[in-house]
Order: sequence, then C-alpha cells, then structure tokens
Amino acid sequence: MEYDFKEIEKKWQKYWTEEKTYKVEVNSEKPKFYVLDMFPYPSGAGLHVGHPLGYIASDIYSRYKTLKGFNVLHPMGYDAYGLPAEQYAIQTGQHPAITTETNITRYRQQLNKIGFSYDWDREVRTCEPEYYKWTQWAFIQMFNHYFNIDSQKAESIESLVTQFELSGNGKVNAACSETEMFTADEWKGFSDIEKQTVLLNYRLAYLADTMVNWCPKLGTVLANDEVKDGASVRGGHPVEQKKMRQWSLRVSAYAKRLLDGLDNLEWTDSLKEIQKNWIGRSVGAEVNFGVKGSELKMEIFTTRPDTIFGVTFMVLAPESDLVKELTTPDCQANIDAYIEATSKRTERERLADVKTVSGAFTGAYAIHPFTGEEIPVWVSDYVLAGYGTGAIMAVPAHDSRDYAFAKHFDLPIVQVVSGGDISEESYDAKEGQSMNSDFLNGLDVKDAIVKANEEVEARGLGKKKINYRLRDAIFSRQRYWGEPFPVYFKDGMPQMMDLDKLPLELPEIDKYLPTESGEPPLGRAKDWITEDGYPIELNTMPGFAGSSAYYLRYMDPRNNEALVSAEANEYWQDVDLYIGGTEHATGHLIYSRFWNKFLFDINEVCKDEPFRKLINQGMIQGRSNFVYRDKKSNKYVSHGLIEEYDTTAIHVDVNIVKNDVLDLEAFKNWMPEYKNAEFILEDGKYHCGWAVEKMSKSMFNVVNPDVIVEEYGADTLRLYEMFLGPLEAHKPWDTNGIDGVHKFLKKLWRLFHNEAGEFELASSEPTQDELKVLHKTIKKIQDDIERFSFNTSVSAFMICVNELYTLKCNNKAVLENLLVILAPFAPHVAEELWALCGNATSITKADFPEFNESFVQENIHKYPVSFNGKMRFILELPVNLSRDEIEKEVLSLEKSQKWIDGKTPKKIIIVPNKIINIVV
Repeated sequence: MEYDFKEIEKKWQKYWTEEKTYKVEVNSEKPKFYVLDMFPYPSGAGLHVGHPLGYIASDIYSRYKTLKGFNVLHPMGYDAYGLPAEQYAIQTGQHPAITTETNITRYRQQLNKIGFSYDWDREVRTCEPEYYKWTQWAFIQMFNHYFNIDSQKAESIESLVTQFELSGNGKVNAACSETEMFTADEWKGFSDIEKQTVLLNYRLAYLADTMVNWCPKLGTVLANDEVKDGASVRGGHPVEQKKMRQWSLRVSAYAKRLLDGLDNLEWTDSLKEIQKNWIGRSVGAEVNFGVKGSELKMEIFTTRPDTIFGVTFMVLAPESDLVKELTTPDCQANIDAYIEATSKRTERERLADVKTVSGAFTGAYAIHPFTGEEIPVWVSDYVLAGYGTGAIMAVPAHDSRDYAFAKHFDLPIVQVVSGGDISEESYDAKEGQSMNSDFLNGLDVKDAIVKANEEVEARGLGKKKINYRLRDAIFSRQRYWGEPFPVYFKDGMPQMMDLDKLPLELPEIDKYLPTESGEPPLGRAKDWITEDGYPIELNTMPGFAGSSAYYLRYMDPRNNEALVSAEANEYWQDVDLYIGGTEHATGHLIYSRFWNKFLFDINEVCKDEPFRKLINQGMIQGRSNFVYRDKKSNKYVSHGLIEEYDTTAIHVDVNIVKNDVLDLEAFKNWMPEYKNAEFILEDGKYHCGWAVEKMSKSMFNVVNPDVIVEEYGADTLRLYEMFLGPLEAHKPWDTNGIDGVHKFLKKLWRLFHNEAGEFELASSEPTQDELKVLHKTIKKIQDDIERFSFNTSVSAFMICVNELYTLKCNNKAVLENLLVILAPFAPHVAEELWALCGNATSITKADFPEFNESFVQENIHKYPVSFNGKMRFILELPVNLSRDEIEKEVLSLEKSQKWIDGKTPKKIIIVPNKIINIVV
C-alpha cells in the first residue's frame, strides 16, 4: 500500500469535522490551556504560504498540550471589517458583506486543507451583529466611566457627578481633557448641556476636536499604520492632517498600568522595549513661560529643567491652539503657508525625519521665567501636539533637533552643561556640570535637575510631572463597513442607546461613498434616526474595535447575555500563548491590553492582562525567479549563459518553475506575449535566476498553499514550513527542499509496511537500541516544542526514522509512540497509521509518551588509556564494571604490555567512566 496522502488527508479532515474532534467545553477536571492566533483579515487574494507559518506553529503547540492532558482552547475567526472590502464595494456596487463572506469561505477552505485543530463552533466574525453587539456594549461602558488617577482604575460617571455635586472638580484627580475649575454651586447652576459638555472631558469614550490623518480620496480618517510617506497604504492617495470632531478612547489614562504590566508578561525583551517606547514615560516638570504684551501663559513640559538657562527660542506644534493666538499680523501669511505644507505629513513621518529642518516665526516672544529675557516663538513640525503641551523650550546646545533648527535659522546657542564641544554638534549627554545657569552653576546634572524642579515649584512657575507619549485612540471612521456607534444626538449632545436596543445594525444604503454634502456614507441611510426621531451617529468604529476583545468572545461565543460568562472567563482566564506578527507590536497589543484592563476594572473579566506569553513569528519571504530575454530577439537565455548576451531580467511565475528549472510549455501558455518564445538552453534545460524579495503578486512569487497541498500534501507543507528555519526568523520560501521532507514521510510510511507494501508490525519486546532511538527523540521533541524550536524537531524526526530504518525496526510499541510525538506536526499520516495499528480512537486522545532516561544512558564508555600521562589508545568497556574488573581488563591487553615493557606498574589510576592512567 502506497502513501496516498490525498486520500488520507481528505479522510481525516472529514472525520475531524464529523466527530467534532477539536470541540472543547469548560471542564474543571482538566487544566486549561488557551492558544490564540492573531485575527486574520480575509482578503480576496486568499492565503499564500507565508500566512500559515504562525498558524502551524500554534497548531503544533495546541496538539502537543492536548496530548499532555490539557483542555486546549484553540479558536479561529475573522477580522471582517476593513477598507479593502469597502473600496471593492465602491468600485463594483456589491455589498461588502457579500465579498467578505466569499473571502471567508475561501480562507476556511484553505485552512481546513492544512489540517488545523480549530474548534470551528467558536468561530466569530466582527461583521456579525451578534458579535459587534458586545463591541457596542463595551463602548457604552467606556462612555459611562472615567479614570480615577488616585485609584488607578475606571469608575462610574455617576460617582464623578456625585463628587461634582459635593465639592466641584477641585479635588478630582482624573484623566481628562483641559477643564476649567468649578465649585459645587457652579456645577448645580450649569445647564444640562453644559454638564454634558464637562463630562465629555472626563469620559473614557469621548467626543472632541482632534488632529487626524484625513484622506480626501478615500473619504475617511486613517490610522497611523494605514499611512506611509504622506499617502494611504491602500491606493497611495494623499493624506493630510486635519482637525475634526471625532470619537476617541482615553487610552492615555492607562499609560502607567500598561507600562507596569509589561513586567509580568512572558514577552521578548525587544517586544517589551517597543511597547515601552510607544508608551514613552518621561519624568520632568511643567513650566509656565509668560508672553510679551499678553496675559497668555505658554505651558511647556521638559525632562531637563536643569537646562532652562540655555533656552534661546520656543517652538510650537503646528496644531497648537497657541499658534493662532500668538501669531502677529505681519507673520500670519508665512505661518498659514507653513501649516498648510505641514498638514500633509503624519506624526510618524515627522518624528522619523530628522534631516529636514523647517519652521516659521510667529512674531511673538515668550518671557524667560527666571531671567525675564525675551525669547522668540517659532512653529515647527518636529514638535507634536500630543506630547506634553505641544510647546517646547528649545535648548540647542543640548538637543540635536533644536541644534539643527538653531543652525538653520541662525538662532543663538548657549552651552549650559560642561563636557561637550558644541561648535559642530549638540552635547546631549546627561553628564557634566551646570554652567551659565545662575543658581545651578557647579551642580552635576542629576542634582541640577532636582534643584531646578524645586525652584520651579517654590517660585510658583510650574510643577513636577510624569508624562507619557501614548496618545488617545481616535475611534471614528468615515466609512460604511464598520461597527455602527450606539449613539444618537439630542440637542447636539451624544446620548447612548439603551442596552436592550443592541445590536444597532448597519442600515442598507444605495452607495458606499460619502454624501454629496460631505457626510460619511451612513448619511445616505433612510430613517437613520431613533424611534423618537433623534439622528444617529454617522461615523463607524475603526477596524481595531472588533479585534480588541475577540479573545474574550472566543471563550463564550454564543452567549447572548454577556460578552463572556463569569464561569467561562474564570476557567479560561487569559491567553496562555499568543502567536502573531511583529506588525501588531504596538497598535493592536496596546488597544487590546487597554480594553482588557478597562473590563477588569468594571469586574467583567478576572485577569488584568490578556496575553501571558507572546511569540512573534518571522516572515516567509518570496523567492522570485527570473527569465532573461535577449534584447535583440525574442529568445530567452538560460541563467548560466547570460554573460554571453545582452539581456533583460523578467519576473516569471514561480509556480511554473521547479528547482529553478522553467516549464517551457507552461511559460508559453502563461501570457500571450510569450506564446512564440524561443529558448537558449543549458544541457537541454532552461535554468532561471532567483532572488529573495517580498512575496507579492507583482513579482509573481506568491505561492498558494493549495498548490503545495495538492502536489505534496498538507503534512509535507506543515513540516516544511517549520523546517525552513527558526520560527522568529525571516526566511525565504524555497520549494527546492520540499522533496526531502516529502521523502521523509514516505520513509516513515515504509517503516509500518513490509516489502510487499502490506501493513505489518511486530508485537515483540523492543530492543535496547530501538528504545534508545525512541526515547532520545521523545526528549528532543518535547524540549524543542517547549522552546518553539520546531525546525530542529523536523530534523530530529528525520534522524529518528533513518536510525529506526537502519535497525529494521517494525516494533509496534516503538512506532506507536513515534506516531504520538509526530502527530502535532503531521496529524493526517499519524492518524492513518495510528488507526492501522488497531486503535479505535483518534490519536488526539493519546498520551504524550514519558521520557525514560535509563533507555538513553550509554552502556559502553570509551576510556582514554594513558601510560605515564600520555594517552596511547582508546578502550571500550561496559559502564558498570568495578575498578578491579577494569584494572584486570586493561592489564590483560597486549597493547598495554607493550607500554609496560615487563615492568611492574607503580600505580594504576582509574576514574570510572572517565580515564585510566598507568604509571610505570
């Protein structure tokens, strides 16, 4: 019987589906283990071979933990909202739900072909009302809570209102937007609209004017990761900075907890560092600078108050409200032109671009708080509105960007910390002593910072403060294909819908474009109003809304009464292992952690952190192939001969190339322009060139996993993707080595069959050699899986099968155990052979074999035998011999007598299982 992988894989995939092999429920008798894959967006292109890399790794680990006795939750679903589906709907008029359903169906088929152990009964899709009902519910909860800085947790808005009624907001220490102080009597005297306006400054979900990435062509706000080089990633359309009224989530309130929580997570140091930098904790002082001829105050945040005497100019972010208030009439035109130009750059680009120096003078002057000197106020895009106060004191002698700015605009540079030469560059080190700094002179930097902070507070010029770079998340999108906000407007103020009205479902509209008057697409909906006639919010939520808590919904996906029941949440608790790409290192992980911490605060979940251990898989890159067209003819020159011709390299579809040899007929039929192609061959073959590039349709190097599964089988694909290299590393896809993996599976198959191709195993006791090979492999595979070193596991399986093949092993006990440890990697062939062994239940119900160290211990030791300290030969002896037996054995040898030369040994030194030294 041959290894018929097509029939085997089809058979077992059908079995797993019909028997619901991977279905799991809460089971208090078993320890839980939750393995999660990052939510895929189902694009129309389907999967390429790079996508399953992380899924295969998580599947191996899930199956392994199941064999180890754990109740494993391993779900899959779809991040089904997104701009691509909406853009396709705009182009074709087809509802995004239709294309999304088509794409999901294809993804599901592709995933099933690879044999993943997903509990498909738990599948979720963010575009389904029964799912986004709970996103809407969470938004309402955020609207109804604020963040108490003293307790470091979310508390109800009702409790905040009670404080306002008792004592105003003077004693309230909350994360909030800029708010004027008021007394209890003043609060009671506010109108209802005034009260609602104040509360919006405190709510965790709030409506406010904010700067956004606006893409006129797409008609929507874009997240930072949807913009590159001033253009939308989708379509490459121009993006500009624009102030708009948007919903935001007060993620910044949780900055301290998000930072502190990293200490308790099993994440890589590099990933933690990325999060720490994104959160950006800074300790410093807020200092007030007066403005010449005005009552205005410029509030700045600085981490280096010790350098305050080196301030020679001030800089405002282009978005700062102070720009309008401070700009003098004679500078207005320049400022307007500068802000217009700056609006086309995202904050990320502004931060990253350290070479471009630009700015404009406002005409205003600040007053130095200590010296009273007049300091010019400029505007420049290297200052961001969201960090600190959107205004900085520029100390060019000790900050590289301030230095470049001062040099460019010929502004003064005053050194106030000793130790550096500022003639060519700034001295940014936090070492040295204060100079040219009045009361700070002679103090080391560390002491000068403390002294400066003390003076700032003592003179009433400001206060010490901890600041964070983390920004609030803009939560509005001017799209159709997204979660509707459960919000209506009464007298222009936002109101939340009653929970029993959820889910608020997307309405039907005639087009998926903004209205003629510029409203978002939902402005086209008929009767998009409440029962009482109030208008409903026209924006929709962003993509990350649905992907921020999906891991919780998987725990209890069909619950209509709660996001997740207390029973399910207390059992599954959190994600034990999360595998995904580094592209989510900031946005998704920050938002999910924020969302989870909020739900923890309001007692909806039992764990403060959602993801205990996180591993970033690397990227599988494309391995492109090239043909070489002779510029003087329609002939295509084989790679080894191109030095003899003047050629042009052309990408060719890698699916018509095997082992870098081109299928000539397939190439002629690939595109009409190649129909009459002629070839200059090497040894009768056309050899292609190759290069490692990003996997992309434009480079014709996208490999569909369906093609690999069809030709080699899913088990080969699974093993080969792991075999390519370490999970975390980037590596090129190269089918040149896949034959070796497929041959390994064929060889494994032959271990279970006799020469006539009949299944045949022996029930005799295993030999010591067979047990040694088996248990050596058990230990290796177990250790490798725990370390996520799956590439070395594949090598270990190959070595094991080769050694068993050499031993002509067909022992049932040995080979059944081998199948169990192989099953996580190659589940189909393992199931088939397991059944042929006579087992009535699935191999997923087996127990991972226990490693027995006694079987791998060596029973022979190779002794180096020395005479007078010089090693003369190697002697193999059993490890259990006594000293006397060893001495007798070594002295009886002819080669020993040669070196003893008839003399009586003075001393015989024997260290069992180490050395033998005879002193003559």
